[in-house]
Amino acid sequence: MKTTFLPVLTTLGLAIAFNSTAAAAETVLRASHQFPKGDVRDEMVQMIADEVAKADVGLNVQVYPAESLFGAKEQWSALVRGRLDMTALPLDYASGRQPEFSATLMPGLVRNHERAQRLNDSKFMDMIKQVINDAGARVLSDAWLAGGFVSDVRCITSPDTVKGQTLRAAGPAFDEMLATAGASIASMPSSEIYTAMQTGVLDGANTSSGSLVSYRIYEQSDCLTAPGENALWFMYEPILISQQSWEKLNEQQQQALTAAGEKAEAWFSKQAADLDQELVDVYKQNGVEVVSMSPEDFQAWLDVAKQSSYKTFAEKVPNGQALIDAALAVE
Repeated sequence: MKTTFLPVLTTLGLAIAFNSTAAAAETVLRASHQFPKGDVRDEMVQMIADEVAKADVGLNVQVYPAESLFGAKEQWSALVRGRLDMTALPLDYASGRQPEFSATLMPGLVRNHERAQRLNDSKFMDMIKQVINDAGARVLSDAWLAGGFVSDVRCITSPDTVKGQTLRAAGPAFDEMLATAGASIASMPSSEIYTAMQTGVLDGANTSSGSLVSYRIYEQSDCLTAPGENALWFMYEPILISQQSWEKLNEQQQQALTAAGEKAEAWFSKQAADLDQELVDVYKQNGVEVVSMSPEDFQAWLDVAKQSSYKTFAEKVPNGQALIDAALAVE
């Protein structure tokens, strides 16, 4: 009896030991972002996690939404220092450390989703990604989101409509342009807009179509300026991985993560324009007035931006003028 069961027990023991070793060897990446569960950026990160799991390469991506791991403005520094593995980041949030990133939220530079797609394969984006790489991160998925303005004072169309309003803008370029037009500025991540409007700290704000819906800002708004055909606000919000984390992965894991990132990017590119329509529909359903900028409004804002934020960026940011020229060169 002993000689009959010993090989079976030995085999079973080896199998248990092997499985335990395999489980222990699984690499876990922590992906953090500021957005609520179900936001399109959360869905992109979750898609990457799901695709990597299907690849079965000993890699597990754990997703921490809604600032449950790091605050909105802490993501970049945590990423490049290796304290965080992955993030979905509005890149201009990191412009305090990398001023070149303000080019990815420069007023009027993108204007529509088709041009955003062309920018992804341009010299401009090569320059931005070089800054990302040099800082200690790399891009897994490109994502550009259009955005609009909300206000509980008056609809924001031409530059004179912001005078006397306290507004939130997502980065230095928009801050300077709005201030030049006569607005007061209060800086904060998009996750804080709702409470700031509710308490009267803000009269209005600009942010992405996704955030305007997922943060339910329509509950505090009287008027929405939708992106439409003349979107002044476009922001680059990629999925990033820390270079330190990337280098710890084996080749199979890197390939699986790259493929997952490409799939998430392709999925998002089909969703981007739909987000703008969803924005309009949701705000109208909630009784918010919806307007859009005319070509004349857009040009008036661009004139203000070129004399303020464009000029400052070109003068004070390394390669600032070269970045603007590279973006404008995209047909």
